[in-house]
Amino acid sequence: MQNGKEEAGRGSSVNGADQGAQSPSGRPALDRRRFLGFVLAAPTLVTAAELLPAQEARADSADLPSGDITELVDLNDVMSAAALPTSGLITVQVNKDGTVSFVLPRAEVGQGITTSTAMLIAEEMDVPLADVRVTLADARPELVFNQLTGASNTTISTYTPVRVAAAIARARLLEAAAIALGTATAEVSIEAGVVTGPAGRSMTIGALAEKAAALRTQQVTAELKPRAEFTVIGTPQSRVDALDAVTGRKKFAMDLSVPGAAPTMVCRPPTINGKVGAVANADEVRAMPGVTDVVVIRTGVAVRARTFGQCIDAVRALRVSWKPGSAEGKSDESVLKELAAAELPLGLPPLTPSVEGRFTFHFRSNSALETNCAIADVRPGRAEVWSSLKAPIVAKETIAAQLGLPLGAVTVHVTEGGGSFGRKLFFDAALEAVEISRKIGKPVKLMWHRADDSRQGRTHPMATSRVRIAYVGDTVLSYKQRHTSVVTDLGHGFGEIVTAMAARLPVADLGFSEVFFQLSQSMPYNFGANSRLLNETDKGFNTGSMRNVYSPDVTCARELLIDKLASKMGKDPYTFRRDFLKDDRAIAVLDKVAEAGRWGRPMPDGTAQGIALHSEYHSAGAVLVEIDCRPRTVDRPIRDGVTGPRVTKVTIAVDAGLTVNPRGLEAQMMGCAMDGIALALTSSLHLRDGHFLEASWDNYFYTRQWNTPPELDVIIMPDTTGQPGGAGELGVAASMAAVACAYGRATGTMPTTFPVNHGTLSFESKPTVPPVPQSPTDGLDHAY
Repeated sequence: MQNGKEEAGRGSSVNGADQGAQSPSGRPALDRRRFLGFVLAAPTLVTAAELLPAQEARADSADLPSGDITELVDLNDVMSAAALPTSGLITVQVNKDGTVSFVLPRAEVGQGITTSTAMLIAEEMDVPLADVRVTLADARPELVFNQLTGASNTTISTYTPVRVAAAIARARLLEAAAIALGTATAEVSIEAGVVTGPAGRSMTIGALAEKAAALRTQQVTAELKPRAEFTVIGTPQSRVDALDAVTGRKKFAMDLSVPGAAPTMVCRPPTINGKVGAVANADEVRAMPGVTDVVVIRTGVAVRARTFGQCIDAVRALRVSWKPGSAEGKSDESVLKELAAAELPLGLPPLTPSVEGRFTFHFRSNSALETNCAIADVRPGRAEVWSSLKAPIVAKETIAAQLGLPLGAVTVHVTEGGGSFGRKLFFDAALEAVEISRKIGKPVKLMWHRADDSRQGRTHPMATSRVRIAYVGDTVLSYKQRHTSVVTDLGHGFGEIVTAMAARLPVADLGFSEVFFQLSQSMPYNFGANSRLLNETDKGFNTGSMRNVYSPDVTCARELLIDKLASKMGKDPYTFRRDFLKDDRAIAVLDKVAEAGRWGRPMPDGTAQGIALHSEYHSAGAVLVEIDCRPRTVDRPIRDGVTGPRVTKVTIAVDAGLTVNPRGLEAQMMGCAMDGIALALTSSLHLRDGHFLEASWDNYFYTRQWNTPPELDVIIMPDTTGQPGGAGELGVAASMAAVACAYGRATGTMPTTFPVNHGTLSFESKPTVPPVPQSPTDGLDHAY
C-alpha cells in the first residue's frame, strides 16, 4: 500500500489542469508515465485511454538501423501503430459488486491473454486478480485495426491502453472515496479493492462504483504505477480460466446453447476445393433418422440433424458427383517443380568462397485441437454468429456484404477457442454456417470433422528456401536468401475489410505478402550485405498464417547453413554465432542457453546437440536441444507411425522484454518447442492426386508423448527494456532450427527436407469418399 503522499502523486485531474505546461497541440505536456484518458458518462465508473503516437514510441526506436528494415520498423510496430487511434474505445468498468470488467478486443485461443490482461488491471487498480472479469468483445468495426489477434501483438499493443484506463479508474475511485469520507484525496489509499481513509474508515470499490461515475465524459490525466511498485505484473500467475478448462466448464462455440441451433456437418469433395456436380440421393438422406435438412452449398453438401453422430451417418450416406477442384491431379512432386520454376535468382556466384543450400518444407496442417466450427442464426433482416475468430471485423463485414445486410444487422460473437496456430484468422466455418442457415431458414451448429480440417482446411504452404553465404577468411561478406512458397493466404489483411480486399487482389496479394515477409524477418547476425526475397506461386491451396508464418522455414534454412559455414571455418557453432551477433540481448540468450544446456558436453555416437537463435518483434530467443538418432530410438515400434529420432532435452532462453506473466511465457515456450520438434521431424501432409492423404490426427504426426523431450527447461531473462516484446510465436523458429542442426550433427548429414520423416508413409490412407471415416467403435483401442 502507498502512503498518502504517494497516492496523491498517482491521482488524476480533469482536463489536465494540474499539468501546467502544454504541448504545441494544446494538449497537456505529459511525461513517460503520465497519460491522457477519459472518464465516460455511464451509470457506474467507466474509463478509457487516449494515447498519442509519440507516447508509444519504443525506447530503442531512436537507434539507427544497420541495414535491416525490422530494426527500424517491424510488423508488430505497424500493428501497434494502427491500433493506437482507437485505443480510447476500449474501456475498464467498475461494477457495484466490487468486480472490474474489461471486454478484450482480441481472441483467447489458449495463449493466456485474458489472464495477462486481468493482471494489468489488477496491478494498476490494486484489486485482487480474482475480481477482474475479462471477456471477449463482439466484432466492433469502429475499432478498425484494433481487433486483430496475431503476430504476437496483443500484449504489446494493449499493455499501455489497458493500464492507463485502469489507472484512471483507480484515481477516480480515490477521489470519490475522499469526498464520501470527508477527507483529502492524499489521505486515502487503496489495497485489495478496498479504499481506506483516516481512522481506518473504508469503502469497497463496489460501493464507490456509482459515486465515481461521470454524468458527462471528461478528459483527465493519470499516472501509471512505477515498475518498482509492481506486485502483480512480472509474477507467475496461473491462468484465470485454468479450473474451468480442466473441469470441463469452459465454454467453446460447440458448448453454447443457442435456441434451435442443431448439429450440422458438410459432405466435402474428394479433392481440394472441388465443387458439387449433383446429389443422387438427397431425399433418401433427408429421410434418415434425425436428419432435418440437406442442402447444397458452395463447399459441399450440408446436413443438419439432431446429433452429430446422425450428421456423420448422413454425410457418409450421400452420393455426390463432384467437379474438379483447384489442385486437381497435383502432388508433392508437381508442386516442387512449380516452386523451382518460381524461384528468384541468387545472382552470379561470388568470387570468394561461399556455402550454399536449398531446403524443402512440405505442407503442414494448420489444424487446432478444436476443429473449425461456428453457430449461425440467419433470419430476414438480421444475422447472428458465434465462433472463435481472430479477425472478427473482417468476418462481420464479409458476412454483411454476402447477405446484403447493413453492418448493424449482423452480430458476430467471439467465443474462446481451443487453439488456433493462425487457423482462426480465417472464418471459413462462420461463412459456411451463415450460408447454410440462410438457405434452410434455421439456426445451425456447424462443426468440421477432423478429416475436413486435414484435407480441406488451412495448411502451412509448401516452400523451398535457397541460401548462399559468401565469406573470406573469418569475415562474412554477404547473405542471400530466396524463399519460394505456395501462396500464403493473408486475406484477413490487418483485421478490416479494406486491407483484406487488397490482400486478395491480383498482383497486390504478392505485394502484401512481400511486405509481411520483410517486416517479419530479422537478421540478427553481422553478415555483410543482407538480401532476403520472397516469391509465391499457385493459389490453388487453402493456406494460412500458421504460427510464426514464414519464420520457422526461413530461420531453419539460415541456421543450418550457419552450422555448415562454421564447420568450413573450423569454428564451434555456438562460438561462431556469438562472434557475429549484433545485439547484446541476443548474445545474452545465446550465452545463457549454452551455459544452462551444457553446450559441448561429451555425447554418445548417434546423439548430438544443436543450437539456434531467432529474434523478432523486440524479443530474442535461443534454443539448445539434444537429439538421439541411434537405431534403437529411431526404430521404436509405434502403430501406423514413423517414430524417428527423439529430442531428449530442450533448453530455451527467452528475452521477451517486460514479461507480464512468467508462467504464461513459460507455457508459450513449451508449446513452441513442441511445434519446432514436429516441424523438424514428423509433421507434414502428403499431397497425392489433388488431395492430402492425412485425414485425422492418428496419421498426422504432431509431437506425441513418445516424442516429447523428457527434459525441458525454460529460462526467462531479466528485462532490460521496460516494455513487453512479442512472445507468442518466438520459440517456434529457433526450436525447429535447433532440432535440425542437432539432427545434422548426430547423423553427419545436413538435413535438407522437412520434416525429415516425410519420405516414409507409415499409414494406410483413409478413403476420400465418403469424406469422413466411420465413428470409432472402440475408442480405447483405436480412435480416429
